[in-house]
Amino acid sequence: GLNLLVVYCGQISLGSAAFMAVGAYAAYNLTQRIPGLNVVVAFILAGLIAMVVGILFGVPSLRIKGLYLAVATLAAQFFSDWIFTRVKWLSNDSTSGSVQVPVIELFGLKVESPVEKYWFVLVFVSVFALMAKNLVRGHIGRSWMAIRDMDVAAAVIGIRPMHAKLTAFALSSFFIGVAGALWGFVHLGSWEALAFDVNRSLNLLFMIIIGGMGSILGSFLGAAFIVILPILLNQVPAWLGIPLSTTMTSHLEFMIFGALIVFFLIVEPHGLARLWSIAKEKLRLWPFPH
Repeated sequence: GLNLLVVYCGQISLGSAAFMAVGAYAAYNLTQRIPGLNVVVAFILAGLIAMVVGILFGVPSLRIKGLYLAVATLAAQFFSDWIFTRVKWLSNDSTSGSVQVPVIELFGLKVESPVEKYWFVLVFVSVFALMAKNLVRGHIGRSWMAIRDMDVAAAVIGIRPMHAKLTAFALSSFFIGVAGALWGFVHLGSWEALAFDVNRSLNLLFMIIIGGMGSILGSFLGAAFIVILPILLNQVPAWLGIPLSTTMTSHLEFMIFGALIVFFLIVEPHGLARLWSIAKEKLRLWPFPH
């Protein structure tokens, strides 16, 4: 969802975790206050609520671009941190400010084991990836890419910049809201507002930069890289007989992320997705490159 906004409309957001928080808290309140509500319906409604919030924050940002827009959307992050911490009604009047969700139950079947949770999330990911792919191929995606490439020329040929940018904000917020609900219900189980702080937004942005901006595949490659790298840093040195402390591993993780972000921004802005495409092309021509 973030990739739809980041490149297809040429905009960068630093407040994506705020919309994840909106989705998570919306799904929590829906399931708490509407007994018997199907969890899938709750997630979709939570995404729609995040969509409305995304439009509200997107409207004032329509006239600004680039870094200024990134800073403007950062306001959503600080606003969500404040409201989810201070407004106790949103956490069902919890004294600690944390919330805990029940075990997911779908059509009478409980989703408890890691394998069941994996398949549950995989269905959502597959459906939403297919939706994103078709959106990009359709009229709305073409208008986003036209705005991204040159908004003045896009306006001349009849594309409405305001409509294109607002739909990008709306649909990306919907995707991110559902992702936040899944993150809270399936992965966390219980959380507080700090679970969706600015560091979460930066991690999502790193996924997009490393994986490849403007690519659905890049979203998956970047997410896989962010998840797999810490595991490799913990395991590979031990296999090679090089003892590393937990602190050193954490520092290496930050250094590698920083170096890769600089590398991809300078050398290959399209990230791992572009490198994968180049590798496939070379393999297709190998061993006769000419």
